[in-house]
Amino acid sequence: MSAGEPSSPQVPLPCPAPQPLGAAPCHSSCSLSLPAVAIAAGRKLAHRLFEGKQDSRLDYCNIPTVVFSHPPIGTVGLTEDEAVAMHGRENVKIYSTSFTPLYHAVTQRKVKCVMKLVCTGKEEKVVGLHMQGLGCDEMLQGFAVAIKMGATKADLDNTVAIHPTSAEELVTLR
Repeated sequence: MSAGEPSSPQVPLPCPAPQPLGAAPCHSSCSLSLPAVAIAAGRKLAHRLFEGKQDSRLDYCNIPTVVFSHPPIGTVGLTEDEAVAMHGRENVKIYSTSFTPLYHAVTQRKVKCVMKLVCTGKEEKVVGLHMQGLGCDEMLQGFAVAIKMGATKADLDNTVAIHPTSAEELVTLR
């Protein structure tokens, strides 16, 4: 895509690793839809330009995303379909739950919370997490760190659940 060329919000723009463009001192940070990604990429660029950290590059894998709707929707990593396409159906295990959070347990408004964990391989590496419900926007950040670090289902299982929270559902999925 060239400068000045119209783009569609439904069509992702190709974005190679951040790097100088041509011989002129012009740099690019690529994210039209996620300002936090552009900020993070800009910080990495500043590290390279002003702090001499030439290997400082943003890793575009497993970037958490939240839709701040009511209730919020959060996602990080691969969808089930993407995991199946990459690893094969036989190597993908899905854990999911749907429940009414305790926040709504005694109210007339029974808003559900849904969560889906996408795992791959014998070690059940967590490659995706998708949630909708009250507090999912806040929960996602910590779980995104775990996924970025290569967490497995066993790692989540070995975590003591904080009760009463919706997040405990993710570490007690069966």
